[in-house]
Amino acid sequence: MDLILWRHAEAEEGGPELPDQKRRLTARGEKQAQKMAKWLREHLPRKHRILVSPAERTQQTAHALELPYEIERKVGVGATAADLLAAADWPEQSGAILIIGHQPALGQLAALLLSGVEADWPVKKGGLWWFSSRVRESQAQTVLRVVLNPDFL
Repeated sequence: MDLILWRHAEAEEGGPELPDQKRRLTARGEKQAQKMAKWLREHLPRKHRILVSPAERTQQTAHALELPYEIERKVGVGATAADLLAAADWPEQSGAILIIGHQPALGQLAALLLSGVEADWPVKKGGLWWFSSRVRESQAQTVLRVVLNPDFL
């Protein structure tokens, strides 16, 4: 199974007059989403599912892919690493699961998958971390395949 974590692209600042769920991408964020979406369309396995937070900015990020996606509350604002794992059914699910979500859950999950312990690892806005699960010598392993920032595309 492949698990792809994609943080939403840059969004406008929130505040009392703008609820967090309604924050939209900035012009820079739209460009970040387009760059990463182009790369993903070229690399995403045929068998995949895309799970997107209910927040406006994550849905805008997903729209750049031009692929069907599911809105999943378990990956929304305030999600935990455990919530993301449950939504993805990691590592039992076959194919690839792309989660478009938020910090700090994405970074916490990346830390858990690579080190075995949750920690507050940063994931850049618009950034992507791609993991694969595999079995070697009867041992389950998590492999980091790609870490990509839209500024490098």
